[in-house]
Amino acid sequence: MSQQATHAVGLQGPRRRVTYVALYEVIAIIVSSGLFMATGQSAGHSSTMAIVASTIAIAWNVAFNTLFEMWEARQATRGRSIARRIVHAVGFEGGIALMLIPLMAWWFSVSLWQATVLEAGLLLFFLVYTYVFNWTFDRIFGLPASAQG
Repeated sequence: MSQQATHAVGLQGPRRRVTYVALYEVIAIIVSSGLFMATGQSAGHSSTMAIVASTIAIAWNVAFNTLFEMWEARQATRGRSIARRIVHAVGFEGGIALMLIPLMAWWFSVSLWQATVLEAGLLLFFLVYTYVFNWTFDRIFGLPASAQG
């Protein structure tokens, strides 16, 4: 399907956001649980932390993407360049890191430094994952109205 045709049938508004968040977070919970367990955490602790982190991320995702799309709609240049996608990924992941580091330190009974190192590992994965997921999502469901020319 051409990119123009994809736009014509593209998913928009609240349905787009709900679909985006649901797909993104299901994959994130599975991967995060595995990554936490790889550091020696129990399956129960890892899964619980992944679900709590996902819940926080869902709220942040809705807020961040709403604000990002409001900003994006005011830009003279339409579309999602590599630079714009990088800004999106870094902004989202930076905000989530600020929320999750103290929570992980408390939950896993580790120092803030250890939680920061753990989050850094997750961050490296999620920076790439966020970029690839967003690109793939836009290819499948079309660009949001804010990015269409």
